[in-house]
Amino acid sequence: MSISIINGRLIDPAHNIDDVLDLYVDDGQVVAIGDAPAEFVADEVIDATGQVVCPGLIDFAASLREPGFEHKGTLDSETAAAVRGGITTMLCTPDTNPVIDNTAVVELIHRTAAKLGRARILTTGALTRGLKGEQLSEMAALQEAGCVAVSNAQYPLASTLVERRALEYATTFDLTVFLRSEDRHLRAGGCVHEGAVSARLGLPCIPSAAESVAVARDLALAEHTQAKIHFRNLSTQTAVRMISEAQQAGLAVTADVAAHQLHLTEMDVDDFNAECHVSPPFRTLADRDALRRAVADGTITAISSDHQPHEPDAKQRPFPETEPGISGLETLLALTLRLVDEKVMDLPTALARVTSGPADILGLPYGRLGIGSSGDVCVFDPEQNWSLNPNKMLSEGHNTPFADWDFNGRITHTLYEGRVVYRATDEKA
Repeated sequence: MSISIINGRLIDPAHNIDDVLDLYVDDGQVVAIGDAPAEFVADEVIDATGQVVCPGLIDFAASLREPGFEHKGTLDSETAAAVRGGITTMLCTPDTNPVIDNTAVVELIHRTAAKLGRARILTTGALTRGLKGEQLSEMAALQEAGCVAVSNAQYPLASTLVERRALEYATTFDLTVFLRSEDRHLRAGGCVHEGAVSARLGLPCIPSAAESVAVARDLALAEHTQAKIHFRNLSTQTAVRMISEAQQAGLAVTADVAAHQLHLTEMDVDDFNAECHVSPPFRTLADRDALRRAVADGTITAISSDHQPHEPDAKQRPFPETEPGISGLETLLALTLRLVDEKVMDLPTALARVTSGPADILGLPYGRLGIGSSGDVCVFDPEQNWSLNPNKMLSEGHNTPFADWDFNGRITHTLYEGRVVYRATDEKA
């Protein structure tokens, strides 16, 4: 289709564009900005007066559950939730069943996503076979099949020697290694941050050092192997400081943070709210503020959803027995825009953290609206207020601590490869 998006505030952080400009999409690509190409005839015109037009969002951490955990979510349900949230590219985690440690699983996910045609699903290959942390996966084959990074998800590696070998092997193929840094011995079965709240509630806890000790180890091995590493889902101010210092020293180190970590703290667990059971746990207010500063100054260049949908029963047991995670696709943009409302950063910077920021970490050609770029576009009304009703979420998982929160910024259109895949007016009231 040929689509004109007119009269909107076009923000493309990758090209430093922030102006009222028209955008023209044809044959799946951006063909012009500002003036229409000669003889361009639009099949559809979207009037974006008073709205923001930006690249489709990129989410670096989405557990899409299929194959193997379809009772929690399917590629169909989660891509529908994604485009409702303005997300057009997702990097799925390797903890499916079977694990993404062979080419057949990679091909299955890519084929299913292509058939659905709503959003782009990129795959993270398993760092070790079966994510068991012992034997290295066939990274070359996974890369050839389409994996853009490798990770052991939330599962620990057997030893620092295994990690060293994994980083060396990944470096051979110029693969970025995604690390979820946590010392399993210091975690010791904990479920909340070690502090005043855990002491008062009597819950098993996880000290901040569980993350900072692991980050220090990972940075030392990254320097030794010269590997490209990306830290997933940071939660502590100490880890942020160490990563900032490593970046200044010239290490190829990047990081992201889950959107919910930028808004909630250990205090939100105070009434045994299982919707706030996440991993890593919510930390202190000082940690949250340090994460916010790191996102604003560019130490952390990506905000992710850390999407983990669950069935209702998973959150309806005693707190330590509930499954950690939040269904976050439909609130990624809303929580990012809330940082703008709270003066943490300006709008172009915030949008960079969910578009060009994650794209640049892996050298992806998405998250930008230059001529010839894929026609992935998000259009939202920054002044429209809405309230999150978990029962109306499109994800199979309705597990969220943000029920009944009021947000500014409602998505009106999402385009993927030049096609409208979400339109707010199509939803039932």
